[in-house]
Amino acid sequence: MIIKYLKRFLLVALLMTSWTASADLLSDIQKRGTLQVGMSTFVPWAMRDTEGNLMGFEIDVATKVAEDMGVEVEFVPTAWSGIIPALIAKKFDIIIGGMSITPQRNLTVNFTTPYAHSGQQMAASTQLAGDFNKREQFNSSDVTIACRRGATPCKAAAKLFPKASVRRFDDDAQAFQEVVNGNAHAMISSAPKPRFWSDAHPDKVFLPFGSENLTRGDEAFAMRKGDHDAMNFFSNWITVNTSSGWIKSRHDYWFQDQSAWKDMVAPK
Repeated sequence: MIIKYLKRFLLVALLMTSWTASADLLSDIQKRGTLQVGMSTFVPWAMRDTEGNLMGFEIDVATKVAEDMGVEVEFVPTAWSGIIPALIAKKFDIIIGGMSITPQRNLTVNFTTPYAHSGQQMAASTQLAGDFNKREQFNSSDVTIACRRGATPCKAAAKLFPKASVRRFDDDAQAFQEVVNGNAHAMISSAPKPRFWSDAHPDKVFLPFGSENLTRGDEAFAMRKGDHDAMNFFSNWITVNTSSGWIKSRHDYWFQDQSAWKDMVAPK
């Protein structure tokens, strides 16, 4: 009998702890007056303009989230490979950075309702893979595929092309440069970046599968475990702004045609 009541007490204590944690995040944000957002720069999700200011789809989304909460937004640029540990260490409140939902990540963090579905796309070297047009041609020990370390593209490369050599870099720009320089047969990154880069270097880079994506992604906000009330708020924010068409309008602006903003992006 004592053990039975002890189990009940521990369960209630656990639930109370969880409730307190979830209630605290929203109140902390409002008391602080800022929503602290962890993100990493990669086109067109988030990038620097010629004056050094942040711009991009994620910047628009996070700014509107903060505006609707009645607070300011504070961006915390973080290396992608360490962004989840930084969230857990409470370096910021939430990740809004085009993070794809994966079971492995979900063991460590919670995800909101998806708000974007980009998937992975491949850009290939005309010099090394100019005659490749089938997936199996890239699945060879003679092929090198570049990607950004710690991101979904590297996992896609290893899964889809297990025989190929996967070369990892700190950012997408470095991975793409390997293709431009003829040091890698291809690189994988979130759409539409490979298409943008291919358009910028038509003599050296092409899309072997046209506009077809290798995978379909489900991107969501990432949060610390236990923040249930905050999870409810952010998921409902996504639902409301999806229904209103606001998210689609901003997504189309940044992902469909770069001509409206590409000249504003700071050169690498």
